[in-house]
Amino acid sequence: MVSELRPFAFVLMPFSAKFNDIYQFGIKQACSEKGIVAERVDEQRFSETILERVYRQIENADFIIADMTEQNPNVFYEVGFSHARSKLCVLVTQSVSDIPFDLKQHSHVVYDGTATDLKNKLSEWLDWAKLETQKKKVERLTVSLRAVESNLVKTEYVHTGSFDLVIDIRNQTNQRSPEIEAIYVNTLKDWSATAHGKDCPYEIVDGNRIKRSLITPSIRRLAPGAFSQERLSLSKPFWTKWNGKEQKDTYSSKGTVRIEISTSEGTLLHELPIEVSFDENPF
Repeated sequence: MVSELRPFAFVLMPFSAKFNDIYQFGIKQACSEKGIVAERVDEQRFSETILERVYRQIENADFIIADMTEQNPNVFYEVGFSHARSKLCVLVTQSVSDIPFDLKQHSHVVYDGTATDLKNKLSEWLDWAKLETQKKKVERLTVSLRAVESNLVKTEYVHTGSFDLVIDIRNQTNQRSPEIEAIYVNTLKDWSATAHGKDCPYEIVDGNRIKRSLITPSIRRLAPGAFSQERLSLSKPFWTKWNGKEQKDTYSSKGTVRIEISTSEGTLLHELPIEVSFDENPF
């Protein structure tokens, strides 16, 4: 699942005073009431050229809202770029004749030229766009887990079992993934985690029961079709000379490891039921 964050709608429309109310009350206010952030490029501060900024914001947007009224050539060009980048576009217009033939197959909202009418008609389309955005974010990254290479080390004082947990993260879309900010591994607190040759920082949560260990991701963003892999070692003492438990030749552990992939668009949660047997390696 993905935690709830406000979607971003980038708005393409003519920069004309007669469209100010259309934007402020017909689009921006409608989006705000739906928990969506809507912005035009002229509201933002940036150092690159305006066209570079438009490209960047189209890439960053969850979806596009474009007013096709009066067949503004800049808006048409930007909508074409948005479609080329496989962006979800909500088209609005005061006249259906302003929608080119090639775009008539796409859903569009026809309003009577007032902000009130646009806001009312746009509302249900925003619900749809928000739902589609949430679906795409969930599907953007997939996570799979594997438990491998279990081992048991015995000394006179302690028997310690360990195994490696392999986390595969894949981007199965045709767009770059959101930025992966951190990975958290949740286990019972008697497990210790190491990654990249170092002990993982951790916190104890959930009533002093769960250890939440932090892994710094090796790769922050994934290209379309790419994957990354994180590998960490989990270890636990099953017997010590002082805990009063019976020594065994082998041990086993059964439970659930919970993984949190924290990204710029929310948090992916994944749980792996594990059952691992620990034996001494004779070699």
